[in-house]
Amino acid sequence: MDYARRIGLLRRRITKAGLTGLLVTHLPDIRYLSGFTGSSAALAVTRRSVRLFTDGRYRAQAAEEVKSAQVEIVTGPPAVAAVLWLAAQPGAEFAGFDPMHTTVADLSRFRAELPSRFRRTFLAVLAAPLIEPLRLIKDQDELKLMTRAALIGCELFEHILNIIRPGVQEIEIAAELEHQARLKGAEGMSFETIVASGERSALPHGKATTATLPRRGFVTLDFGIIREGYCSDMTRTVCLGNPKAEERSAYEAVLEAQESAVAAVAAGVSCGDVDEAARSILRRVGMADAFSHSTGHGVGLEIHESPRVGAGQKTRLQTGMVVTIEPGVYWPGKFGIRIEDMVVVTKTGGQVLTPAPKALIEL
Repeated sequence: MDYARRIGLLRRRITKAGLTGLLVTHLPDIRYLSGFTGSSAALAVTRRSVRLFTDGRYRAQAAEEVKSAQVEIVTGPPAVAAVLWLAAQPGAEFAGFDPMHTTVADLSRFRAELPSRFRRTFLAVLAAPLIEPLRLIKDQDELKLMTRAALIGCELFEHILNIIRPGVQEIEIAAELEHQARLKGAEGMSFETIVASGERSALPHGKATTATLPRRGFVTLDFGIIREGYCSDMTRTVCLGNPKAEERSAYEAVLEAQESAVAAVAAGVSCGDVDEAARSILRRVGMADAFSHSTGHGVGLEIHESPRVGAGQKTRLQTGMVVTIEPGVYWPGKFGIRIEDMVVVTKTGGQVLTPAPKALIEL
């Protein structure tokens, strides 16, 4: 990863915002800028220096991982140390902080620790995020990691098809997925694995339970892995037994909607237009009311990142963004269907990173 380049791009944004420094406390942002993977840290960035503050547990780890910043081991809260260091820099005037990741209590504590002349004016709320726009666009190193994570997800899906059968508990399916993920090199799962069968498939976030898979009906699998910090995310819905006519037609409608939205992905297209590409298909067949969530979201170091691919969203896709496309329909007490791919925005359209089969699989 080219952390020096990322720091350079961030410094331009700091200068443009009229700041002399930036406090970074969100751990995914810290990892993005420095490579540090620990659970306790703060990063202080000025126009000339970068310093990472962490505690003694991470002395060896920080020395190994961090190449773009000086590391300082502290005994107190790393964020407080970072604020005090920023205030002590020559020419320090205003240090920005992201209000999305700094609580009111945190801000009060920071100000209380500062010299009196800095307490009222030194810490400035960012008018707009400075790091998020950088993380939106994945570089080639990131795309390689995300592509591999996505392909491992596809391998897991192919494997789990051999395990799905009536009478097996949902949690057994989830456990097997997660066990195989570890064997294939995953650091963990991107989120709690969703296995929802029969009537439970109508729950968009139906986490695996002790419920047993029915003789016939849909099984929705929504899962992802983390590999070298980057998340994957995919959903497939399969059918146990022969689907009824209404179930088959609903599946075909969701598949058409999903493929329509994937085809709409391209640099310069608004997220709202991609959402509409899926929603319009379901509207045409009278299923729009059963589609109860957005069409997708960004993914990267976090499983849910910007942009949001939803109705009315004005954000325009840019080359290098990675988004999910996941329309679904849900009828409580009956069944639900969702199909999801990860798609990277390219100059010519969208490249699917999760090429597992999407045609209806009957087991």
